[in-house]
Amino acid sequence: MTNTVERIEAIVQPKRADARRNEQTLLDAAAALFVTSGVEVAVRDISAKAGVGTGTIYRHFPTRADLIIAVYKHQVEACAEAGSVLLASHTSPYAALGQWIDLFVDFLTTKHGLATVLHTDNADYKALHAYFIDRLVPVCGALMDAAVQASEIRPAVGAQELMRGVGNLCIGAGTESYYHPRRLIDLLIEGLRQPQPPAAVPER
Repeated sequence: MTNTVERIEAIVQPKRADARRNEQTLLDAAAALFVTSGVEVAVRDISAKAGVGTGTIYRHFPTRADLIIAVYKHQVEACAEAGSVLLASHTSPYAALGQWIDLFVDFLTTKHGLATVLHTDNADYKALHAYFIDRLVPVCGALMDAAVQASEIRPAVGAQELMRGVGNLCIGAGTESYYHPRRLIDLLIEGLRQPQPPAAVPER
C-alpha cells in the first residue's frame, strides 16, 4: 500500500504551502458561497465572508471568470490530494475508495451554477474538463488498483468509467425530493466488491 500512496502523491504534486496560503481563505469563502448562492454571488459578499477587502479579491482574480476557474481547480486539487491521505489512513483500500467517491460526489453535487458556466464557449472553461480528468482519474485509478491488489474489488471497471457512472447518477441531484443519488452510488460501489468464496462447511 505504501507504494500506492507514493504513486498518488506523485500524481498530485501539491503547490508549496506558502504559495497556497494567500489564496486559501478567498477560495474557501468563494466556494462556500457558490454552493449556496451560485457563481454570480456578489464580490462584496465573498470579501465579507473571507474577511478581506474587495480590492484583495480583484488583485488575486481580476475577473469573475478567473475566480470561478480558481475555485474549480481548488476543489479538484482538494479531491485529488485526499486520495493518498485516505489510502494511508485506512487498512482497507476499498473503504478508502468509498470515502473518496463520497468526496467526489460532494464536488459534483455542490457546485451550483458551475455546470452551466462550464458549457459556455469560453476556451478557459473548456480546458477545465481536461484538467479535471488529468488530475482525478489517476487518483481514482490508484485507489482502485490498491483495492484490486487487496482482492477487495473486481478489476473489470476502469477509473474513468466509474467516475462517469457516478457523475451520471448525480445528474438531477437536488431537483426532485425523491431522488437521492448517494443511495444508488452506494449500490454501485458495493457492486464492485470481489465475491468471496463461501465458507467451507465442516464435515460431520
